[in-house]
Amino acid sequence: MTYREILDALPGKSALILGDICLDRWSTYDPSEAEPSRETGLPRIAVVKTEVTPGAGGTVASNAKALGFGRVAVLGAVGTDGFGYELKQALAKGGIESALVESAEISTFTYTKLINGSSGQEDLPRVDFIRTTDMPNAVEADILEKLNRLAPEFDAIFVSDQAETATGGVVTELVRERLANLALQRPTQIIWVDSRNRPQFFRNVILKVNREESARFPSANSIFRNEANLPLLCITHGPEGSLLVSAFGEEFISTISIAHPVDICGAGDSFSAGAVAGLVAGATPAEAAGLGNRVAAITVMKRGTGTASPAEVLGSGPAT
Repeated sequence: MTYREILDALPGKSALILGDICLDRWSTYDPSEAEPSRETGLPRIAVVKTEVTPGAGGTVASNAKALGFGRVAVLGAVGTDGFGYELKQALAKGGIESALVESAEISTFTYTKLINGSSGQEDLPRVDFIRTTDMPNAVEADILEKLNRLAPEFDAIFVSDQAETATGGVVTELVRERLANLALQRPTQIIWVDSRNRPQFFRNVILKVNREESARFPSANSIFRNEANLPLLCITHGPEGSLLVSAFGEEFISTISIAHPVDICGAGDSFSAGAVAGLVAGATPAEAAGLGNRVAAITVMKRGTGTASPAEVLGSGPAT
């Protein structure tokens, strides 16, 4: 399939993004206003402007919507705090449905990025608001109930397992078990998993990892794919492209060479959105990975977690 054929099919397709849906806060500070605190003597970071966007799984959702999926929804967990409110507002602004479970027992997973207003660079440590305790049982139960109810309504389920802590993420053992069962019960539905720290625990789904994450597999790529019953294993290799491992063997899909990327933040998420767009439209895995590469190549030329529009996809290379 060509990129145009894939993109033309997307308005009739739907995607549910399940997992760690976080808030990205891009806070610009004025270094000239770093006067010491009268109480502590420490210099302040004087934030003068803040923009917010959906992050982690929310980045996948934004990319899927920008590519043209007719319906995009997110399923995760947020607190009843200000960050949760900001996240819901950012999702609504992007035309993304919220199936978020809200709970006063948890805080909203939030990245705060500090941008120097003079240089335009992110030059101070990021301030993250994370969870390091187990997901409350009631929240987990609500997520499982919503997943059971919503899964039949969508052509694709993206799973964003992005929590870097041992506990606290949305994609728990019970959620992984339910996804494995769904994949067997609904073999025509695309279930695409991107797991930062726990890829070896998923079964029966399409699994996407990067080169560094794949190095932690307990065995070789093809053996791992067979043992985990993965219909497809996709290993991204940064600016080089992506490796596909399936029952047909291994195939490397090269990408466009980007000499000076502006910001690689979210490149893996934009790749996932493009690849799944191809798969739900009926493209081959190689064609889908090619579109994923194309979308990522566009977004790394934008500051922050950018998206790629159909016009940009069709205008950024010879294959249309």
